[in-house]
Amino acid sequence: MTRDRKDPPAPDEPRTVRETERQRRVREDHASDNQDEALEETFPASDPVSPFIPAKARD
Repeated sequence: MTRDRKDPPAPDEPRTVRETERQRRVREDHASDNQDEALEETFPASDPVSPFIPAKARD
């Protein structure tokens, strides 16, 4: 089973080594890049929807 980085270790699982400063920076930069990309993909979600008003039917 894969575990999230923030999950506590299972009782029978050995403790992992703490990450170095460089590893932390790389991880945070990667997370930031992912967040920026996700934000760009949702743009222009804030734009209003253009209403469609059908023309009146001819008599």
